[in-house]
Amino acid sequence: MSNASLITHFLLLAFADTRELQLLHFWLFLGIYLAALLGNGLIITAIACDHRLHTPMYFFLLNLSLVDLGSISTTIPKSMANSFWGTQDIFYRGCVAQLFFLFFFMSVEYFLLTVMAYDRYIAICKPLHYGTLPGSRACVHMAAAAWGSGLLYAVLHTANTFSLPLCKGNAVDQFFCEIPQILKLSCSHSYIREAGLIVVSVCLGFGCFLFIMVSYVQIFRAVLRIPSQHGRHKAFSTCLPHLAVVSLFLSTGTFSHLKPPSVSSSSSLDLVVAVLYSVVPPAVNPLIYSVRNHELKDALWKLAQWMQYHQQ
Repeated sequence: MSNASLITHFLLLAFADTRELQLLHFWLFLGIYLAALLGNGLIITAIACDHRLHTPMYFFLLNLSLVDLGSISTTIPKSMANSFWGTQDIFYRGCVAQLFFLFFFMSVEYFLLTVMAYDRYIAICKPLHYGTLPGSRACVHMAAAAWGSGLLYAVLHTANTFSLPLCKGNAVDQFFCEIPQILKLSCSHSYIREAGLIVVSVCLGFGCFLFIMVSYVQIFRAVLRIPSQHGRHKAFSTCLPHLAVVSLFLSTGTFSHLKPPSVSSSSSLDLVVAVLYSVVPPAVNPLIYSVRNHELKDALWKLAQWMQYHQQ
């Protein structure tokens, strides 16, 4: 890459003001990270071990938990290490890898959320056509398409971003390497090519969003026709959390990546937005998808009992 010989490292400046703020960030992110590891790890283990959860919905939820583990592990550990040791550096190749894996996992997560909306649509609106095995060809193909599309987008955006000449220093005003912050370091108007790629991606993302909205309009129409109040409550309890996650993830990610580098905003606002789309979803997804899901809670309870039994 053209900048490798000019820039050997970047400076992550989001929490570089005071030592107290660095330590506060470290302990806060450590708690969030451990909660994300525990929550997603339990969901993966419960789904893998309980045969009752071997259905398409939980197959995609398992994939989502894997993505969340990868996503939050891409950004938080390096940021915590910098805060704990009072440093700011990240190597050039480390920054490239961080941006690549973050964009990869974020893209896969969004595609999986789209597939999960379709899965809920089939389950509620066309239950007779709903499959029962997570290894069915359709489920595997949809999951593979999500992972493959995420990989393609990550390669395109990473290669395009770091092929731009960076002539405005190496200070990244964020706690991880993200595309908007790297573009701020590029020479005047040289970011237009990457901005065009982002616009194309946003158009695809908007198409997925429309698909999700249409799916949920059909879902809610079908749910309202359910005569049983318990049935309506169960359907809403599985759909509304998914819709909330999609809305938070898409709104904050779009705001962060569509804002032109020339448009200035407060660093605190950029920090909050980055936390909302990169840290919050992986940490709260396990809670959202399990707190009102009786099947998953039963599986987690049995897993806890099994672990307690084998520890005695």
